[in-house]
Amino acid sequence: MESNNSIISGGFPLRIINDRVLIVQILIIIFLAINLFLVSTFFRKDVFYTTMRYVLFAVTLLSDCLFLVMTNALLTLNYFGITLQMWLCSILCFIVSVYTFVTPVTLTAMTLERYVAICMPLRHAELCSIQGVLQLMLIIHCISAVPVTVTLSIFSAIMAPNLYTKNSVCSVEMFLLSDWQGHIRSAIGQLYFLMMFSVIVFCYVKIMRVAKTASGENKKSTWKGLRTVILHGFQLLLCLIQLWCPFIEVAVLQINFMLFINVRYFNYIMFFLAPRCLSPLIYGLRDELFFQALKSYALCGLHKKT
Repeated sequence: MESNNSIISGGFPLRIINDRVLIVQILIIIFLAINLFLVSTFFRKDVFYTTMRYVLFAVTLLSDCLFLVMTNALLTLNYFGITLQMWLCSILCFIVSVYTFVTPVTLTAMTLERYVAICMPLRHAELCSIQGVLQLMLIIHCISAVPVTVTLSIFSAIMAPNLYTKNSVCSVEMFLLSDWQGHIRSAIGQLYFLMMFSVIVFCYVKIMRVAKTASGENKKSTWKGLRTVILHGFQLLLCLIQLWCPFIEVAVLQINFMLFINVRYFNYIMFFLAPRCLSPLIYGLRDELFFQALKSYALCGLHKKT
């Protein structure tokens, strides 16, 4: 028997759009609008795209926009039961998986940039030059691609090539055919979490030591940098909580299927969608120079440029 959310058309079930789908679409439109507003502000001042930390901030914004669009596309396809050939699904899943990690890895790089600026000020111009941004972006994307590359490589090694021409509902879980593959994927995710968390703690401790010995304007600047590192840690935590969501969902699935659906819906909004907008918005509002540009842009240039 079909549920109340489905009808039969041509022998195939078609889902009726319900309030949850509409809520997700509205949130994604709002989040995309905010992120694109921040991106457009970034391109309005030369200082933003000639300074490494602002360029890295823009990388997180563009990454989050792509992540929102791609995950929403997969969610919509899955909701309506639309199938894709496996080769196309593998490409989509590769992109989504890469940009799941690009933002937290970039936040870690931003933390290291603050560490260099405060603890190694004489080498900051050399190590954090704008010329090195493209190389750093390439490194970030290569690091972010490792987990999904491992998953797809294992899948390709144990499955027949003709499987890629078959149609199926697209999700990353399709490529996890055995429990041990899921364990490998989880282990890599936890390793990334541990490494990025260790970098945040290391930078925090080092900057804290400098802050205790600094004086005058240096002390004020150092404590501001320390608060920035704490903010990056909070942003990173929001992004990486999603790595724990599968464990929670698997445990809930053993209890009740409807509870599993509700928990997954909650996780998607709270730990996948919201952090991709709220944390960069907080960062943009907190940075004095970027905030002034935002205010000027929002009020159509009525405020004086700073």
